[in-house]
Amino acid sequence: MVTQEAATAYPRRFMEAERRNRRLGRPLRVLTRTVRLDPELTGLIGQRLRHRDELGAALVAAMKPADPDQAERVTMGQFKDALDHGAACVPGCPAALRDFFAVVEDTPTWVDFDLVDRGAAAYRRLGTNAADVMLQLSLIGGYRFGGPTDLLVETGGLTGRKTVRRLAETQKWAVAVSQPDAMRRDGEGFKLTVHVRLMHALVNHQFETNGRWDIERWGLPINQTDQAATLGLFNGALLLGVRMLGVRVSPEESRAIMHMWKYVGWLMGVDEDWLCDNEAQQHRLNYHLLVTQSTVTAAGPALANAIVDAQRALHYPNLARVRGAYQRARLLSMLRYFLRAEGMDDLHLPHALPWAVLPVIARNTVRYQVLSRTRRGREHLERWGERSSARLLDKYFGEQQHGIGQLPC
Repeated sequence: MVTQEAATAYPRRFMEAERRNRRLGRPLRVLTRTVRLDPELTGLIGQRLRHRDELGAALVAAMKPADPDQAERVTMGQFKDALDHGAACVPGCPAALRDFFAVVEDTPTWVDFDLVDRGAAAYRRLGTNAADVMLQLSLIGGYRFGGPTDLLVETGGLTGRKTVRRLAETQKWAVAVSQPDAMRRDGEGFKLTVHVRLMHALVNHQFETNGRWDIERWGLPINQTDQAATLGLFNGALLLGVRMLGVRVSPEESRAIMHMWKYVGWLMGVDEDWLCDNEAQQHRLNYHLLVTQSTVTAAGPALANAIVDAQRALHYPNLARVRGAYQRARLLSMLRYFLRAEGMDDLHLPHALPWAVLPVIARNTVRYQVLSRTRRGREHLERWGERSSARLLDKYFGEQQHGIGQLPC
C-alpha cells in the first residue's frame, strides 16, 4: 500500500474512495487473481495524475506562445496541412510542428499493421454490441468517478445541446479507427486520433492556465492516469462487456483488438509502459486504476442524465417521438444490467428492469456461437457490423457531416 507520507504528494482525489472502489472492482480482482495492490504501480498511478502528454503540450505552447510575435509560432492551418500532407509539405515548418509529426509518424517497431487490421475487422464484427458497451458501461459507467467527469462539465462537452454532437463525435472516432487500413499514416483513423490528441492538449493548456481547475484536488486536467483509464474502457472493459451480452470473443480476436487499441493509445500519447498487449495485463491495470479513483461527484449524474435524455433528440427517419422514447427506455434497461442498482443510484437514474438484455443475448448466441465459427459467418457479421455503424452515425449526426469537432483556427 501507498504510505500516508507518499500520498501527500498526490492530488487529493487519489485513493479517497478505496473501500468503495475495491467493492466495485471485486469482479476484476477475482478475474486477475490480484491478492493485493502492487505498490509500485499504485504509486505510479498517483504520480501520473500530475503528468501530461508532453509532446502535445510542446506543440500547444508553440501555438499559444507568451509572445504572439514569436517567429516559430505554429498556426492551426499549418497543423492541418501537416496532418493531411506531412510536415515536409508545410512551407517554413516550425520546429515544434516538425518535432511533433516526427514522433507520431515514427511508428514503433512493435506495431503489426496486419494484426491492427485483424483487430479492426474483429471490432467491426461486434456491431451494435460495441456501441452499446462503449456508451453504457465505458462512458456512462465511467461517470461514477470524479475528475474527468468534472472536466467535461467545465468544458460543456456533454451538457445541453452539445450532448448529441459530442456523442456522435465519439462514435465517429471509434468507427473510424476500426476501418480497413484506417490506422496507417494516410488513414482516417490515424488522422482523427492525432486530431483528438491535439484537442486534448489544447484543453489541458486552457484549464492549466485559466484558474478554473483545482489541480491540487484532481491533478492535471487531462493527465496520463486518466488517459490510461479511458483507454482501458475502450479495450479491456469493452471486451468484458460484449461477453456479458453473449458475444464469443476468440483468443485471436482478443489479441488483435488489444493490438489495435494499443497503437491507438500510443498515438494518443499514453505512456508506453501502460499500453497492454493482452487482456490479462489490461484487466490488472484497470483494477489498480479503479481502486485509486475518486468517488462520484455532482458531475456524474448531470452527465448521465443528459445522455439518457438525449436519446429523444437523436435523428429518426420516422416515428421520432415513439422511437426516441423507446431508445431512452432501452438505454435505462441496459444500464440497469451493467451498473446494477447501486450504479443507477450513484448517477440518480430511474430504476428499470433489464428487459432489453435478453433479446440481445439471444441474438448474439446465434451470431457468435454459431455464425462466427465459419469464414462466411464472420464475413456476414462484418457486413452487419458495417451497416450497424452506418445506421448509428446517421442516428447521431442526421444530415450533418460525419466528423470530429473542428479545431479552432
